[in-house]
Amino acid sequence: MHGVHDLVIIDWNIPSLAALDVIQSVRRARLPQTVRLIILSALSDEQDVVTGLNLGADDYIAKPFSLREVVARVRSVLRAHQRGDSRSALICDELVLDGSTNRVTAQGRLLNLREVEYRLLEFLMSHPGSTFNRTQLLAQVWGCDSEVDERTVDVNVQRLRKVLAKPGYEAYIQTVRGFGYRFAAPNTPGWNEP
Repeated sequence: MHGVHDLVIIDWNIPSLAALDVIQSVRRARLPQTVRLIILSALSDEQDVVTGLNLGADDYIAKPFSLREVVARVRSVLRAHQRGDSRSALICDELVLDGSTNRVTAQGRLLNLREVEYRLLEFLMSHPGSTFNRTQLLAQVWGCDSEVDERTVDVNVQRLRKVLAKPGYEAYIQTVRGFGYRFAAPNTPGWNEP
């Protein structure tokens, strides 16, 4: 995909096009904006619709459909996306995690985070001052069905701190000895240098 896209409409039944691969690559890509996906399909059984939505589509339109219906659904998906963007920025001092662009900046400079580091920072910044143990972080960041062990949390916290160290924010990811990790700014009650 080239350029900036707000929405992709994909026909599930186009010969020689693996719609599943397209959907998964769009969802995995680090795009400047979160792209909305609508599936068009001749398959209209409930299971087909559920499968399409579970794969990451924002809407599923079964054939036959009218052009007016497609336009209305496109507008609806885009409206919902715009409403979500207004609440998606997490800011602490000059550290900004912008959920609408999936970017993190510090003092106006883009930080290069891996996807799991981004999700870890997003979760911790969403709960400032709260301490989470490794099991809780595995469930929230990696998912309940993840087969990674608790050591993975420690490794990714260290990688995240390393990225945050360049602009001087590594101390914001704190180790709470015997408990786990938390996100805390210097003005947070109980703040201490790690």
